Amino acid sequence: MRFEQHLAAISVAAHRLGEEAWAAGPDAAVPTCPGWSVRDLVAHQGMVHRWATAVVLGDSDAADSPDGFREEGLAESDPVEWLIEGSLELVEALEDAHANLKALVFLKDAPSARDFWARRQCHETTIHAFDALSAHLARMPSANDAEIDPPFAADGLDELLTGFLPRSKSRLRSDALVRIAVSPIDVDAAWLVAVSQEPAVTTRHTSDSGELATAKVRFSGTAAQLYLGLWNRGNEIVTTDEAMLTRWREVSRVEW
Repeated sequence: MRFEQHLAAISVAAHRLGEEAWAAGPDAAVPTCPGWSVRDLVAHQGMVHRWATAVVLGDSDAADSPDGFREEGLAESDPVEWLIEGSLELVEALEDAHANLKALVFLKDAPSARDFWARRQCHETTIHAFDALSAHLARMPSANDAEIDPPFAADGLDELLTGFLPRSKSRLRSDALVRIAVSPIDVDAAWLVAVSQEPAVTTRHTSDSGELATAKVRFSGTAAQLYLGLWNRGNEIVTTDEAMLTRWREVSRVEW
């Protein structure tokens, strides 16, 4: 996906999050985020948008104090309006940013800072819009409920598998080398994840690559099923090793 597509998707996801949050009500539980209410969810996403905006703008004081944004969101009389305001400020900051912006990035294999933040907030907001949908429905939604296009989901999978998973802080490890093939059935893309005692190593492949045959474990499904499932937001992944998928879910959740 291109920068402009990521930017547009931030606004789409923020409005969907707001609509689902409004329909659910601020005190509704969020099934995909145990222990959170909708108000907690909206305050979290609004905080992240404002924090990311501060990073893009080089506002170090604001970037160093994200909890203040969260408390602001929790106290808002109209948290949905507050959420949308923050998303608009983020999009404007990214639109105005130089293509060669110098700013914090925190994932492996990251693109330029401007592109990194557009992509990161695109998928951050989309995943949390799915959380708001779960609150509205009062259950774990399906990938069909989420209505995520296969190329979009594949882009999010790529960020997760090549950006988040190989970080040193990732806790997905194995005493013996295990290769996992992540293979969507509806896009021509696949990933091979080598899990060992060191941080995971992920390589990109086409769906018909012979390298995938070296994998002991396979995760398959539509791109959307994999995207949501590997972010612990779905249970529609088909796997050859349920124990490894359970282990993935236990250690791979991003907490913040």
